[in-house]
Amino acid sequence: MSTAFCFVFFSFTLLFSLFSLLIFVLRLKLWCTCKICQAYLTSSWTKDFDNLCDWYTHLLKNSATGTIHIHVLGNIITANPANVEHMLKTRFENYPKGKPFSILLGDLLGRGIFNVDGDSWKFQRKMASLELGGVSVRTHAFDIVGSEIQSRLLPLLSSVAGKEQVLDLQDVFRRFSFDNICQFSFGLDPGCLELSLPVSDLAEAFDLASKFSAQRALASSSLIWKVKRLLNLGTEKQLKEAIKVVDEFAEEMIKQRREEGFSDRYDLLSRFMGTINDDKYLRDIVVSFLLAGRDTVASGLTSFFWLLSQHPEVESAIREEVERVMGSSEQFASFNQMREMHYLHAALYESLRLFPPVQFDSKFAQEDDILPDDTFVRKGTRVTYHPYAMGRMERIWGPDCLHYKPERWLQNGRYVPENLYKFPAFQAGKRVCLGKEIALVEMKCVVLAVVRRFNIRVPHSNQAPRFAAGLTATLRGGLPILVQER
Repeated sequence: MSTAFCFVFFSFTLLFSLFSLLIFVLRLKLWCTCKICQAYLTSSWTKDFDNLCDWYTHLLKNSATGTIHIHVLGNIITANPANVEHMLKTRFENYPKGKPFSILLGDLLGRGIFNVDGDSWKFQRKMASLELGGVSVRTHAFDIVGSEIQSRLLPLLSSVAGKEQVLDLQDVFRRFSFDNICQFSFGLDPGCLELSLPVSDLAEAFDLASKFSAQRALASSSLIWKVKRLLNLGTEKQLKEAIKVVDEFAEEMIKQRREEGFSDRYDLLSRFMGTINDDKYLRDIVVSFLLAGRDTVASGLTSFFWLLSQHPEVESAIREEVERVMGSSEQFASFNQMREMHYLHAALYESLRLFPPVQFDSKFAQEDDILPDDTFVRKGTRVTYHPYAMGRMERIWGPDCLHYKPERWLQNGRYVPENLYKFPAFQAGKRVCLGKEIALVEMKCVVLAVVRRFNIRVPHSNQAPRFAAGLTATLRGGLPILVQER
């Protein structure tokens, strides 16, 4: 029996491998021979570019319309603000997330808000808008961030200050944001940023689940990862094991909260439990917020401090503004004080322009359509807008688009917003990020606390960032820094 099973198993695996190879060869030789598709399939673009996003930026810059078509992926990619507005506002109903996207992240996010369309999305959007817009919830989030900064982030940086001890700032910010989002979402403190920098099984499982879910999109055919999942092989096996850890944690938290009561708590799980009785649905909703609140904030802070290390004049200007608004006070900045810090706000937005945590976002056309730049979109086509490339387009931001220049967001010393379809770092239209204000306050709190007390230096800040494949922009090898007390 065992021998027969092994024979069938390996025969199937061999046939599947040959089938996958056949698909690849057919795509390579017969389906499309244009230069872009050939460069993608052979990875020849890696000779000139460290990151896929930089290659896409190069192609989009050289396109007369700011739009390209990668035929082998069935993907139209655009950096044209008019197209972005068309997708996210004018023809919003024609550009949902789509079933292909939902399948990719379905095992991790289930029916969570970032993985659904239609009535399910509208229901979660309405609930999340009510909860995240409340003063009590925002104050709760502010208190969590303040406590994490004072009790963990600052002591950790102090412990290595002046010791020539290299610290991975990206890892620090990922730990910091994971502690915060777990407390905000579940009311649980995983303690990832304690001085010993402990290993968290939940954080590791979540990282692996995000990584392997994103890798599904890189396969030359969806059949590859689907069969691997069916046979429980390779990364799909690891993904299943990682999701099991996340599921067990969520199930335990929901069970515990039902036993202890949730009416007087402010975490998202408790707030949603008052309306939703389906535990699986609750798990999907909260895990989605866990994903959004952890990786995006950590990515945004990492890029910001990398830019700050290259631009000491920006760091000095932030400190001068803080001194002007807060004086010599060592107290935590209040909401009102942060509203007066226009230069800090501009510096963060300029960082997000160049290094958006989510470098691209895709939709799938429900029906045939024509974009404003006259690009024809066939039904079922994946259409991707690319914030990373948009931040590097001269036709959008001018000849100094590659320069880190917070002043571009200021008029007479005051912050002036740009069109969101020109700057879709937080998306735009009906799907604009609901957690935007909370995320910005969290980032401002960290920046203010760190720059007032420390000098952060990146030993090799002149090296261009190299990104790892994932749902959000993550630096390969982290961000090694040296810390000095001011």
